[in-house]
Amino acid sequence: MNLRGKHKEGAEVFTDSLNDIMFFLLLFFIIISTLVNPNVINLDPPSSKTTNTATKGTVTLAVDAQHNFYINNLPVSFDQLEPVLLAETQAKNTSSVILFMDKTLSVQDVADVMQVGAKLKIKFALSVNPSK
Repeated sequence: MNLRGKHKEGAEVFTDSLNDIMFFLLLFFIIISTLVNPNVINLDPPSSKTTNTATKGTVTLAVDAQHNFYINNLPVSFDQLEPVLLAETQAKNTSSVILFMDKTLSVQDVADVMQVGAKLKIKFALSVNPSK
């Protein structure tokens, strides 16, 4: 005498909401990734066929299209450029600075910055975008 039925129910996992969860996770990480580095300076440097990479621990000087100066992403006026640049290079124990300049700036703007560096006996390396 067999009292059990022939139809057995199997275990089932409902994955209908998994697509929604994955979509919200993807959206969350995309939004968070845009907020990771809010102190980025928008520059469009000139391009070059060959480039060298710089090591960490260097001093950077960025000049944007509106003639705003940034030393290690901190805004500095042109009048304060010399003492702040001297203090940063002495603090990092280096005599070289990586120069990031927007490609719309004139050669005179580059010469003005390099003249400050010549006074302080600082070597500049101009950063460029690699050509494709």
